[in-house]
Amino acid sequence: MTRRAYSRLSQDRRRTDLLEATLSCVADLGLDRAGARQIAERAGVSAGLIRHYFPSKDEMVRAAYAYLMGQMTAAAEDSGAGDEQSPEAALAEVIAANFASPSLSGVKVSLWATFVGRVRVDPAYADIHREGYREFLDLLEARIHPVLVAQGGPADPSRCKQLAIALNGLIDGLWIEGSLGHGLYDARRLPAIALGAAEGILRLPDTTLTRHLALEDERS
Repeated sequence: MTRRAYSRLSQDRRRTDLLEATLSCVADLGLDRAGARQIAERAGVSAGLIRHYFPSKDEMVRAAYAYLMGQMTAAAEDSGAGDEQSPEAALAEVIAANFASPSLSGVKVSLWATFVGRVRVDPAYADIHREGYREFLDLLEARIHPVLVAQGGPADPSRCKQLAIALNGLIDGLWIEGSLGHGLYDARRLPAIALGAAEGILRLPDTTLTRHLALEDERS
């Protein structure tokens, strides 16, 4: 219930409003204090309408976590979906999208940390977490494979999966760092840092990915 669920949920505006209001309340008040009344007020609906969509607050909060995970994967996928892109440009944009709005966000990393705290104690959260990461890994694998083929390197499924796991770890770490906003460096450097590190992980020649970031900057 993540990327696919996100696409489905987005088709129902009122349900989406409730999920976004739930995330807003959890971010501001925490899981325990975010109640149905506060969520309904932020969504601009009656508390009774919530029961039309969700049988309980717990199910609504879990759906909001799935929606959050789906948002982030969908943002990365959409960024690298151009019809005329080279494989290298498509992968570069998927990676770089994690370090730009709306994905790079102190609120989102706080929500992620809040929900991750439930993963070890609630099997429903664990399932959502697992599916969310599986879908992002699938996306990375799908973008990595044609790049390896274009570069003439080994591109078997096992290697693509291993590289996707490594890239995911890189993205996660830099995404958390950038979203925290600690001021130790300019977060605008992160896309170039991530792409340069990705070139090393994938054993690509220098600038294979980073040059596409320069082209994107020129277009904007």
